[in-house]
Amino acid sequence: MGKRRAAIVGYGNIGQYVLEALEAAPDFEIAGVIRRNPDDVPDELRPYKVVGSITELDGVDVAILATPTRQVEAHAKEILALGIHTVDSFDIHGDIVSLRHSLNEVAKAHNAVAVIAAGWDPGSDSVVRALLEAIVPKGITYTNFGPGMSMGHTVAVKAIEGVKAALSMTIPLGTGVHRRMVYIEVKEGYVFDQVAAAIKSDAYFAHDETHVIQVESVDALLDMGHGVNLVRKGVSGKTQNQLIEFDMKINNPALTAQILVAVARAGFRQHPGAYTMIELPVIDLLPGDKEDLIKRLV
Repeated sequence: MGKRRAAIVGYGNIGQYVLEALEAAPDFEIAGVIRRNPDDVPDELRPYKVVGSITELDGVDVAILATPTRQVEAHAKEILALGIHTVDSFDIHGDIVSLRHSLNEVAKAHNAVAVIAAGWDPGSDSVVRALLEAIVPKGITYTNFGPGMSMGHTVAVKAIEGVKAALSMTIPLGTGVHRRMVYIEVKEGYVFDQVAAAIKSDAYFAHDETHVIQVESVDALLDMGHGVNLVRKGVSGKTQNQLIEFDMKINNPALTAQILVAVARAGFRQHPGAYTMIELPVIDLLPGDKEDLIKRLV
């Protein structure tokens, strides 16, 4: 089978790393990049077609959505209706089920596949949590993020009126509780206290302890490192005190991009419809012959 043709929708932090992940993948080629301003073509995009709409590209098999979470549903519906697969890193946990139902209808109607919420949390961490619950069925799992930059929260802050630049840091307090440290530059003519109140009332921040701090330069603070520590303690069968821990330190957008490319691959191995990562066979995320993978990894 020839290489699958992937389009990148959006070219911010995640989109740039998706480009690198696709260039490194043995089974994909880049069909093009969709940008709000297609005339803005940085040097690394010059070998590729840069357009304003996916309809301007030929032979696209899958669209990798590197857009803000709140734009995912509209983009995905439009692209799925063309019979093109989609993958995204939608990260509002409470809305994942409704998004899955919404895109499932469109995907099935147009013989396409949508893989949603495919970052690292939700996404690969979701797979780890599912595995931990399978092997320790009774107990509690704590997901502790950071310390590090949250891409989704940072994008949400940038969208708030009056914010010139932003960085949202997630600080773990333990037992799955977090503090949000939000650093912003305020646009001229706006009042900091009003902007800060709007940030704290946003759904991304309303349920966490959030501190908003005005700074002269967000860029001087910027670090895309992040991490997660997952701990499950509980019971296997009737045996108490099973304790399992998973820990990683990562470059946030680079890992998200790599996961998006892996689930794009897996999407071609599913029936039409919408899926989350815990519904995908893990082996489908990997390139290569299945028998060889089993021999090497089992």
